[in-house]
Amino acid sequence: MIDITGQKFNRLTAIEPVYKGKNSVWYWKFKCECGNEKVCNSVEVRRGKTKSCGCLALERNKDGSCTRKHGLSDSRLYSIHSGMKGRCYRKTHSGYKYYGGRGIKICDEWLGKDGFIHFYEWAINNGYKEGLSIDRIDVDKNYSPDNCRWVTHLKQCNNKRNNCYVTFNGITHTTSEWSKLLGFERRGIASRLRNGWTIEEALTIPKGGRRANYKNEETNRG
Repeated sequence: MIDITGQKFNRLTAIEPVYKGKNSVWYWKFKCECGNEKVCNSVEVRRGKTKSCGCLALERNKDGSCTRKHGLSDSRLYSIHSGMKGRCYRKTHSGYKYYGGRGIKICDEWLGKDGFIHFYEWAINNGYKEGLSIDRIDVDKNYSPDNCRWVTHLKQCNNKRNNCYVTFNGITHTTSEWSKLLGFERRGIASRLRNGWTIEEALTIPKGGRRANYKNEETNRG
């Protein structure tokens, strides 16, 4: 084994050997300039075949030409980024009236020739996982690193402008949160409130129960 501890090859600095693979080739842990750590074939790193943790593939030269294609056009993040642009800037998009039509835009950092690359790097470093959706913390502000986060679908629904907040016994939740806590359907709670049920009735009468039966039972108990 050749000791390369502390040596830097392109963007990778050798930290420590991890294991010996086939043909007695050692795999080392490297730290990339971007901060990520990755275990790589030391021979390929020393020969320049592997130059980074993968971040190099996402970058472009200053003159705008690609060093490599980012290869992420089929990824979920690419679809999310395209969806944002559609909602904010394409008037024929079904969601335009709720975004671009209200003045919601995307920050300059996430637009332009390097926009997706910057968005991708932000997403990976700020909690993105499969199954999560991008959510604006303040729904009246733009898509930007300081106003966006990755959340579950339920959390995103709770942040929508048209969500109904209900206070009962001094506790406030959205109808989505109450439905999860009580085991009711959210639409059922909303329907009860629209039909004149009190908050207490909407949240305490069992699913499928009726107001008249509920009040009669209460009267009989009294």
